[in-house]
Amino acid sequence: MVGGKVPLLIAGPCVIEGEDMLLRNAEAVTRIAKRLQMPLLFKASYDKANRTSRASFRGPGLEEGLRLLQRVKTEFDTTVLTDAHSVDEIKKAGEVVDAIQIPAFLCRQTDLLAAAAQTGKTVNVKKGQFLAPDDIPHIINKLTAADCKRLMITERGSSFGYHRLVVDFTGIVQMRQYGWPIIFDATHSVQMPGGLGAQSGGNRRFAPYLAWAAAAVGVDGVFIETHFEPDKALSDGPNMIPIQELQDVLAHFLDIWNIK
Repeated sequence: MVGGKVPLLIAGPCVIEGEDMLLRNAEAVTRIAKRLQMPLLFKASYDKANRTSRASFRGPGLEEGLRLLQRVKTEFDTTVLTDAHSVDEIKKAGEVVDAIQIPAFLCRQTDLLAAAAQTGKTVNVKKGQFLAPDDIPHIINKLTAADCKRLMITERGSSFGYHRLVVDFTGIVQMRQYGWPIIFDATHSVQMPGGLGAQSGGNRRFAPYLAWAAAAVGVDGVFIETHFEPDKALSDGPNMIPIQELQDVLAHFLDIWNIK
């Protein structure tokens, strides 16, 4: 799926807002991926456990979320990815999803990494905003020591002062040298953590440009959160690319990626 002649696409909404919304999003994203002939991991979270405010929407929870992700797998014949926050969650999610994602804030948690590896599923680790590229081999070693056979590292920007993230593209080059696929998260890289006070802000206008720059540098896939109405989304709306624009963004990404 990843590391081949076509880059992997990880895409979907930030969080499951409801069954109708999820299925509508999945139908659109899978259709776009097929048109562009990109292998797809459809992404959606059943719980956003690290929201800025305790009052923010978190999602439907583990059981209902996994039920809905199973429906996406069945109805749209696609593989799915979700993030998990505890060993118990990982064990249950591993029974349904094709890839387990370790959130950035938890990327150094040894027990989580080992549990994800032991599911036998692909493990995608979001690189913490607080890590340098040369910290990544320690994460890789924890996974491979737990017999992980399929892993990816996703770059999502680094902390740069208050409420700011920047992307070090030289870090992508460095991390690819460690021998495992590197994915670029275009939408979280334009996030402004806590930038709106009780919630994170962001500027989706710049997400396509960062994705295209990553394609030029060389990545094994791209991660994009997408929504039909990002301004009404219940999580990470300021960062998400409208589904109506997704195909054009990805087509240009592929044009650049294919230049050798």
